[in-house]
Amino acid sequence: MEAVDEFHAGFGWIQHEFLQRCSHALVAEGRVWLVDPVAGGGVEERVRAAGAPAGVIQLLDRHRRDCVAWANRLGCAHHVVPQEPVGPFDFLTVRFSRTWKEVALWWPGERVLVCADALGTARYFCAGDERLGAHPLLRLRPPSLPVEPEAILCGHGEGVFTDATGALREALATSRRRLPRQVMSAVATYGQRWTRRHVRP
Repeated sequence: MEAVDEFHAGFGWIQHEFLQRCSHALVAEGRVWLVDPVAGGGVEERVRAAGAPAGVIQLLDRHRRDCVAWANRLGCAHHVVPQEPVGPFDFLTVRFSRTWKEVALWWPGERVLVCADALGTARYFCAGDERLGAHPLLRLRPPSLPVEPEAILCGHGEGVFTDATGALREALATSRRRLPRQVMSAVATYGQRWTRRHVRP
């Protein structure tokens, strides 16, 4: 577990595993909102030091992680795939079908976009040297995210804080044609992980 995505309005923590699951705390007016959180040593202390727990937000229906446990521990509400505003946040539809319900969090006051699975920076999300990539199963029909963020926080991989709007536009505009390269990157990444785990030096 490592602290990442430190900025003036929040912080994140990531599990360095193949999935690179990343969680975030957003701080608004002395209140702290957790987005798709997993458990982590020392995180609760930092959350409580940042402000009063306000809620836990789950952006993807199957992305339960430790949301329920966090909400119970902090004594706050658990919002599952919200479509109406919650606190200072709006929500953009990524996919809403029988098998996939996902929204992205948009914080207009800070111009921060938070995605669960829609976009990521983990190597298996990205084609070649992409800074940001669409989820492999969304590349043929990428979501419409008509915002201009200054920061993009991802559920898989570290966030994007430099030219985030440019990275977003490129990821969505090239998602289809870069699908073959993304598949190759994912296979190579998984192969490297398998080798490290099963082949002794």
